[in-house]
Amino acid sequence: LVEDGKVIAKRYAPGYSDANRFISWSTAKTMTAMLVGELVSDGRLQLDAPAPIAEWHRPGDPRSGITLRQLLQMSSGLKHTEVGKPIEASDTNQVLFVSGTADMAARAIAQPLEAKPGEKFEYSSLTTIILAEVITRTLTDSRDPKTRAKVYRDFAFERLYKPAGATGAFLEFDGAGTQIGGSLIHLPLDDFAAMGALLLDGKGADGSQVIAPDWLAFMKTPSPGKAIYGGQTWLNRFTADGKGPAIASMNGHLGQYVLTFRGAGRDGKPHAYVFVRLGNTREDKLDVVEHAMGKIAAGLVPGR
Repeated sequence: LVEDGKVIAKRYAPGYSDANRFISWSTAKTMTAMLVGELVSDGRLQLDAPAPIAEWHRPGDPRSGITLRQLLQMSSGLKHTEVGKPIEASDTNQVLFVSGTADMAARAIAQPLEAKPGEKFEYSSLTTIILAEVITRTLTDSRDPKTRAKVYRDFAFERLYKPAGATGAFLEFDGAGTQIGGSLIHLPLDDFAAMGALLLDGKGADGSQVIAPDWLAFMKTPSPGKAIYGGQTWLNRFTADGKGPAIASMNGHLGQYVLTFRGAGRDGKPHAYVFVRLGNTREDKLDVVEHAMGKIAAGLVPGR
């Protein structure tokens, strides 16, 4: 738990310490969105232009209308099953762990539409892999996997991780050199908190502006298709009975959370908080975890 940039509480389970990196799962999605924002700020990508995926821009392909905004807000309309029944029917599991590991983006890009772009919200890890591929193609024309991975890694550290003070980050790539985007970034606990600090105000460890204010505002604006989701960022998932602060968070599989919020604390003074919980909890128990975290946030910042 970090208050105004200072760690005020920290606890590890036995066998874990500051020496460990922890797998990110879907908290990585918010980090990927931050990198997209860097390229938008540079003028190399446009939020409401058709996504620069050449495979979609062939004559008569209805996917040519998918915008970067729609990808970021999980409303591309692409056919995708995040959690299948049985579990092996999940598109995400097939691509990440079974038959798609050589070129995950190619599998994600090849999906047909099941809805008109912008009409339907559907949470999708493959969508974030497409965003990572957009970043890579914007940075380099190379098809060499090692070159592609190096260019992406260098950009991520120069523009995001080093300015945030999260230099322990380790990024995984698929066989084509695409960063996996929606998961599989490994960071120490304190580095997760540093990324959360960026989500608060876009500022790095030295106070410099890393994420442009307008991009951060976009990430934290409710999407048309789902009010508790912005641009690869969760909003107010933890508010208990309408009490407590407004929360923007990075959420990951099996109980990983980086909550960010601010407000007048019990002392009546303004405070900014980052609350990180990295654990491994069964899906059917996560409601209990989220409720407990919401109560803690509400206790730190009473009222709305």
